Amino acid sequence: MQIEIKKLLLDINTSVESIEEYIGSARSFTAYKANKMLRRAVEREFEIIGEAMNKLIRLNPDIKISFRELII
Repeated sequence: MQIEIKKLLLDINTSVESIEEYIGSARSFTAYKANKMLRRAVEREFEIIGEAMNKLIRLNPDIKISFRELII
């Protein structure tokens, strides 16, 4: 696997872990909506994930990424 692809996958994984850390075990949508800083932090992590995904697809259009583990 190319080093650039590994870096992008690491960026995605790091962002997912950060989102989990920011939200914590409370996972209340009401609390999420009420906290502007939390919303902005989570939104930024999703931007990072999206940017990395776009670069991954350009580097390797055949790459398969599964999000099954993310579904609650």
